[in-house]
Amino acid sequence: MKYFLMHKNITVALLDIDEDIGFIQKVDELYEEKHLPYGVKVKNGISDRVALNDWWVDRSIPASRSGIVRALEVLNLYSTRMLLLRCYGLSLSDQYWIKPINGNLEWSKINFFENGFSEDVGDVLLGKGEKKGHFDFSSPDNTSDGCLKKRWKIVDGKRCLFKAGSNPFMQQPFNEVIASKIAARLDIPHVDYNIIWDDGVPYSVCEDFIDVNTELVSAWRIMQMTKKDNSTSIYKHYIDCCEALGLKDIVKAVDRMIVLDYIIANEDRHQNNFGLIRNAVTLEWIAAAPIFDSGSSLGYDKIASQIITGVGLECKPFKKKHEDQIKLVSSFEWIDFKALDGVEEDIISVLDQAGEYIDEIRKSAIVRSVLHRINNLQKLASTEIKFSDTPDGDVERDISETYDK
Repeated sequence: MKYFLMHKNITVALLDIDEDIGFIQKVDELYEEKHLPYGVKVKNGISDRVALNDWWVDRSIPASRSGIVRALEVLNLYSTRMLLLRCYGLSLSDQYWIKPINGNLEWSKINFFENGFSEDVGDVLLGKGEKKGHFDFSSPDNTSDGCLKKRWKIVDGKRCLFKAGSNPFMQQPFNEVIASKIAARLDIPHVDYNIIWDDGVPYSVCEDFIDVNTELVSAWRIMQMTKKDNSTSIYKHYIDCCEALGLKDIVKAVDRMIVLDYIIANEDRHQNNFGLIRNAVTLEWIAAAPIFDSGSSLGYDKIASQIITGVGLECKPFKKKHEDQIKLVSSFEWIDFKALDGVEEDIISVLDQAGEYIDEIRKSAIVRSVLHRINNLQKLASTEIKFSDTPDGDVERDISETYDK
């Protein structure tokens, strides 16, 4: 079937989408090249259909999402790509959508930033019963990426994302809150998180930091427009790409992200959960996105002894080890270590909300680990050694299926 690819009210391209498999079969016409999703290249007036398909599929819920097989059974669908078509590809992370060629849909009347949306799909994704009969598929939950159970809700007029954790500790929601508290102490731009409980399950809750005029462009997309040569590290490539777009403070922003991730031992800062914000109409690049999606940290899936020793600790997005990645930071002078005094009280106050999921031994291990890493960071900051960055030790492939807020 023919659809117009739309960017708010701008007609970008005419697509032929196979509704049986949910793939873009052909780009029939290209009208506004500069409004194509960032990272999709054009050669001789023809857009890269493969790259556009990658972008389109990336909008769908990944097959690895917890509980997705059962959810598809309830919804009577065989693929999460079908959900994309049911909501016209609308998202709460950007302003793209698809418009049936013979339809009369209007952006102002269907976008999720200004209009309400159904909770049917969100209910099913969280395993809340098996509604029979008609489902209202008008929901941003159809385009929520990531492997953990999640849903969007409107709370007091604000679009908020609710995200669960994983067994056995359900620690990710609490980690989000801890990360935001540490970021606040260090004056690092971040998304604030809170905890709510629903049917005995903890969820992190955050407000959407994208609005009707802006959009998030992932680091992965940013780096696709310029080919990286083998002698350039991933870190340097990302910085170069951002500075070429006019983001002069990008080193400062990345410094802060790396430092926070070091303190909380974040294992999943992949290239799809950080990036840039731009104006969706003027295409002006505004700033680095505030830090979000920090749940896979603080030994979230490890036993207490491993949290203390750091055994099996992974690192992303630039290096495989935190001790290598922290050396990419250009300056530590901005860090007010006194602002971290008493951080253990913040951590305990959050973990105390976890009830039976996190015991005292685990709480102690998490606090001990954070304090140890802050101490290491303070020692590193007191040295005057300058480190060079090379591709050695780079993360080889860092496209995660998660794209969370």
